[in-house]
Amino acid sequence: MTPTLYAVEGMTCAHCRSAVDAEVTKVAGVASVDVDLDRGLVRVHGAAVDPAAVVAAIDEAGYEAVAA
Repeated sequence: MTPTLYAVEGMTCAHCRSAVDAEVTKVAGVASVDVDLDRGLVRVHGAAVDPAAVVAAIDEAGYEAVAA
């Protein structure tokens, strides 16, 4: 499983972290999610994860993301 990084704007607190984690964890193929608030990064581990689905999940949580 190669991790994929996403740059996310607007995350500032523990609630932000848990909202993003909860939505991205629902994406098919995701094994784990690491949210780094300080650097504005989300690292997604999994097999055959659709990057567009991860971006959509982050959007659903209320943030904008792009694959880093």
